[in-house]
Amino acid sequence: MKGKYRSHPPFRFIAWVTLLLFALSAGVTARAQSKVEEIIQRSVEANELDWKADPQYSYFERDVQNGVNRTNQVMMIEGSPYYRLTAVDDKQISKEEQAKQEQKLQQAIAQRKRESPQQRAARIAQYEKDRKRDHLLMEQLTKAFNFTLEGEEKLGPYDVYVLRATPRPGYTPPNRETRVLTGMNGTLWIDKQTYQWVKVEAHVIHPVAIEGFLARVEPGTRFELEKAPVANGVWLPKHFAMKAHARVIFLFTHNEQEEDTYWDYRKGTPIPVTAQESQNNVNHPD
Repeated sequence: MKGKYRSHPPFRFIAWVTLLLFALSAGVTARAQSKVEEIIQRSVEANELDWKADPQYSYFERDVQNGVNRTNQVMMIEGSPYYRLTAVDDKQISKEEQAKQEQKLQQAIAQRKRESPQQRAARIAQYEKDRKRDHLLMEQLTKAFNFTLEGEEKLGPYDVYVLRATPRPGYTPPNRETRVLTGMNGTLWIDKQTYQWVKVEAHVIHPVAIEGFLARVEPGTRFELEKAPVANGVWLPKHFAMKAHARVIFLFTHNEQEEDTYWDYRKGTPIPVTAQESQNNVNHPD
């Protein structure tokens, strides 16, 4: 379920995969290893800049979870995001619901403006909590994966490097969230010009315990992330998909699917959408 103060969802996945980018390729020539290290380092630097820029942008998000989808205009207001519902199941909400959403928005704006410095700091700190956790993952120099440069190809309009990632033997995950990496393979398509991620795919290849003996992530779990330029060299997520397959207490199977699409990034806090703009954004432009 969406949290009021959560960070941009795909950045959790970005954080996981960034752990891979600090790994050093093994069993290849010195020249190839040097090339891989350069791609990795420059890619990490690009993602760091994107992570810092992300809170400056408002955007539209279409979120599909287990067959139900909702579209929100996500606005940064007084230091943390606010989700304004604009459509459900690809249909614009009714005029009555639009009025309710507008009322909720104005109430939220007024409430945030009335906050004391301590209240404002606490609200923003809650939002930043997830971001700081994700950033901590990105900062780690953990050698989670071995990388090999598979080649170069064209992906859409971009010329990309293709990197394959396999778990590095002996890697010890620092916390529960990174434990899933020990059972994953991945592929990264990295833009040759900007070193930005164009696409990342990762999938679980063998079961991984995430809660001791209580739960484990099973093969069939997959993640996919696509990014695109928004402005001034900043790339932000445009598509994120997750298919999770887990077994709880080794008896009950839990399956979950999520697919998020993002568009119309605008720096700063935009004017809330009008009814016509809301209708135009029910089906996002490609």
